[in-house]
Amino acid sequence: MNINKMTLEQIRKSGFSVLNKELGPLGMIKFLQQFESGIGDYSKDRHNWINNYNFSNIENELKKK
Repeated sequence: MNINKMTLEQIRKSGFSVLNKELGPLGMIKFLQQFESGIGDYSKDRHNWINNYNFSNIENELKKK
């Protein structure tokens, strides 16, 4: 295998194949989840949506369901 002649897609597929072979499907997923980068500011976003809720709002939403 000559990495210099492989496309990025071929390298990606080969990497997934090796991870799956060595770690199994669940291990591969757990490994890949370590590198997922989120977007935005979770703390700020969380405060924004939490501040919109109170007991009445939650009760009304539960009644709808």
